[in-house]
Amino acid sequence: MKQVYLDHNATTPTDPEVVRAMAPYYTEIYGNASSVHMFGQKARRAVEAAREQVANFLGAKDSQEIVFTSGGTESDNLAIRGIAYALRSKGNHIITSSIEHHAVETTCKALEKEGFKVTYIPVDKEGIVDLEALKGAITDKTILISIMWANNEMGTIEPIEEIAKVAKGKGVLFHTDAVQAVGKIPVNVEKVGIDLLSLSAHKFYGPNGIGALYIRKGTKIQKQMFGGHHEKNRRAGTENVPGIIGLAKACELAGQRMNDYGKDMTELRDRLWEGIRKNVPHVKMSGHPKERVPNTVNVSFEYLEGESIILNLDMEGVAVSTGSACTSGSLEPSHVLTAMGIDAQTAQGSIRFSLGKDNTKEDIDYVVSVLPDIIKRLRGLSPLYKEQ
Repeated sequence: MKQVYLDHNATTPTDPEVVRAMAPYYTEIYGNASSVHMFGQKARRAVEAAREQVANFLGAKDSQEIVFTSGGTESDNLAIRGIAYALRSKGNHIITSSIEHHAVETTCKALEKEGFKVTYIPVDKEGIVDLEALKGAITDKTILISIMWANNEMGTIEPIEEIAKVAKGKGVLFHTDAVQAVGKIPVNVEKVGIDLLSLSAHKFYGPNGIGALYIRKGTKIQKQMFGGHHEKNRRAGTENVPGIIGLAKACELAGQRMNDYGKDMTELRDRLWEGIRKNVPHVKMSGHPKERVPNTVNVSFEYLEGESIILNLDMEGVAVSTGSACTSGSLEPSHVLTAMGIDAQTAQGSIRFSLGKDNTKEDIDYVVSVLPDIIKRLRGLSPLYKEQ
């Protein structure tokens, strides 16, 4: 049976070149990077070289603006909670959007229980943040704006440069969860004017368990993990040296492949959507038709429930998801889609197809060939469809 993996927004396979770059740091250069002996200092030099590489990839001015973390969730927590606690004497108001990843959303909700005020900015029907609502929400107590760069479920790219200008004009720090943007589209923190940015290696062919937070030099932040004085006393814990090396290599490869990746993914993504649209009735695409990352298309199959589609596609060797992998198993409709005004019934039938660099036209054509019969069969069992 043919196997087609279209769930790259959940995680990507680690690139063989990344694995090869990491290998020596498990068996040969294995010292603790915080140790002063020669074994530790070899590891330290590798970590700092990797930090420089990641900084350059993001367009940061100083490599010390990069803090290595365990991934996107920790980076988001460090950014939001770290700023909230560091600036609490200045204000207690945070602004975010209604379609953020749960790593941001639940962190903000937790802070609300601690006395912070959070405003959730609405989005339009294509998932774009309402800039006028954002401007109107800022008060003299606002200390942070956190808006994702690209949405994990539908791929919509937010107007990050405009948001950064609004934040800077009001003297408010701006954080972006760029986990679904880094490695897919150009990201430059200096050019855009970002104060904090989260990323995760396993979203762009790096290893699991490693990420980074960019913190603009001079930004006051309170650490959230306590222990040693690692990462310039911003994140305690022994450095994951192999993971850091893998992250840096993934950044290097992403930079080299960016143009081809964008072109290839856009072509395959559009081929998939056209194939679905022509062969399956009662389907809707969610998200912005143009302002979105090149590898993602979110399709709602009306009168059906997404989990049943996933299971049937899986039996045909095709891996997809209903949205964020972090919400797998939830019976609730996507908060992202409902925030866009999509009714709960339609949202329940949404499927996220997220493509990767190793997918081919043959993969896409295979999916398009098996999908219509699956949808037809499931709709034959659906009381919602029979009522139409």
